[in-house]
Amino acid sequence: MRLQTLDIIVIVGSILICFIPALFYGRRAGKNTTEFFASGRSVPWWLAGISMVATTFSSDTPNLVTDIVRRTGVAGNWVWWAFTLTGVATVFFFARLWRRSGVLTDLEFYELRYSGKAAGVVRGFRSVYLGLFFNCMIMATVNLAACKIAALLFGMSRLETLLLVGGLNLFFAAFSGLWGVLVIDLIQFFVMMTAVLAVAYFAVKTVGGLPAMVAAVSAKTGPGGLKFLNMLPDFKNNWDMALAIFVMPIAVQWWSVWYPGAEPGGGSYIAQRMLASKSEKDSLGAVLFFNLAHYVLRPWPWILVALCSLVVFPELSDIQKAFPGLNPALLGHDIAYPAMFKFMPVGFFGLIIGGLIAANSSTVLTHLNWGASYLVHDFYRRFLKRDGTEKHYVLVGRLVTIGIFFVAGAMVFVLDSAKDSFDIILQVGAGTGLIYLVRWFWWRVNAWCEVAAMVSSFLVSAALLVLRKSGLVVPTHYALMITIAVTTICWVATAFLGPQTDRKTLVEFYKKVRPFGPGWKSVRAEAGITEAHGRGTHESMPLALVGWSTGVATIWSALFLVGNILYGRWNYAAILAGIFVVCGLILIKVVNRLWTGKETAIT
Repeated sequence: MRLQTLDIIVIVGSILICFIPALFYGRRAGKNTTEFFASGRSVPWWLAGISMVATTFSSDTPNLVTDIVRRTGVAGNWVWWAFTLTGVATVFFFARLWRRSGVLTDLEFYELRYSGKAAGVVRGFRSVYLGLFFNCMIMATVNLAACKIAALLFGMSRLETLLLVGGLNLFFAAFSGLWGVLVIDLIQFFVMMTAVLAVAYFAVKTVGGLPAMVAAVSAKTGPGGLKFLNMLPDFKNNWDMALAIFVMPIAVQWWSVWYPGAEPGGGSYIAQRMLASKSEKDSLGAVLFFNLAHYVLRPWPWILVALCSLVVFPELSDIQKAFPGLNPALLGHDIAYPAMFKFMPVGFFGLIIGGLIAANSSTVLTHLNWGASYLVHDFYRRFLKRDGTEKHYVLVGRLVTIGIFFVAGAMVFVLDSAKDSFDIILQVGAGTGLIYLVRWFWWRVNAWCEVAAMVSSFLVSAALLVLRKSGLVVPTHYALMITIAVTTICWVATAFLGPQTDRKTLVEFYKKVRPFGPGWKSVRAEAGITEAHGRGTHESMPLALVGWSTGVATIWSALFLVGNILYGRWNYAAILAGIFVVCGLILIKVVNRLWTGKETAIT
């Protein structure tokens, strides 16, 4: 494909609109680490929420969804739709607790919640493990998608693409800190939403409109009689697939797997935005907005393009024929999304390219800042140099940002697809998720439980990888169940048999954070505090459960309401509209009660 003059103007314009405002935050970000990594804890809910959405709205996400739809149909998206349960749980159970903790990073939480050397060991290990390895894996996935898009459209190599987009990301991440990331996220969200809606419009137009698309895709069947349009899997005729893409995610995956952006209990850059919020209410509002936008606003434009690609490019060989210069090593179902750009007119083609560049930068910038916060605040400052000035730590943060970028760039050359890395991350994080939920509500969870969870999860994952290399392939969903079972047994046993957290630490933690529920009864008694004292006026386990269940129902009903309207299935749409209205009204009442409740000052 060739860029016309109008396309180039639109690309340059969209990039300038997204990035120029961030230049004005460099001096503020350089004041201290609180400004550089947490925006001075003064971010309003709407900005924090939009930033969360924009961060997960990266250049690899449409490719991943397209890969899923082409392999397992629309129902295959349950592997990430199930994380709605995790995200909404964070809104009603954890958002206010995170903001109340007053920590700079979520890893600092370990030495607030636990005691002894184990607390420091866990904090230090996870700062390197997550800040470097895990974080760079995510960035490599995002950059791989950018490389595939550039290779398909312009014949660029991986190195050329990384050099082109890397300089932009590197400068702004090191210069403007989290403030710059937030501003770029805000503008990028609207640019990218406009761009993906345009891609969906022209893709549907190419196949003759929505009714024609629905008819054409309905006539196609995949492996095992797969119906691509269905939003639920075929439980009767294809149980193995239903187990992998629906039953496991809904029953187990959402609470058991640690995945950036959908962590049980909140964590990573989601926790970073909650901690940067200016109040507990802003923290709650930000996460609620994020989940509504993440699961309702974004998916269908991507899904429509994926379904249209099944009509235009039914086989991978059709993509290769349409783009004969494409490196066969990059050919996969995920590349069908950028292949559909072929049908975009001049100007709009430039818009989607500019939007994808901004989307790539939004995600990479967040991960660079988030990873640097771990390596500087939770490793370098905690273990190597405790007496440095704030200016010194900001400088180290900028240098570490540069280092992380180059490590992530090198990892791009060892990955093949976004779906491959998605599976790797899920597998490595399997089984650890439950502990991140329970530690807020049960005093007995200790630092050694976290060590046991991490070690057992890694060892089981490594063993399964060895088996795969030797020819014994364990299906992903069964491997996930094995890892979860072993990991959970190990950390629960450690909770009862291992060294306990110092009682003074537990009492101080409770006084500061005020977690609710029966798991802190004995500690609450030692602190001399009644359960309701000092927390939000209406904060309680029953109310949180009502908010969680109605929040999930509201999001899922809205998601499938949109889908059925697009399919022209008006009877289903009417039923879903009723569920959406009822659950939405209850959700609003719960949020209002929490929103008007008093807050606990951080001491």
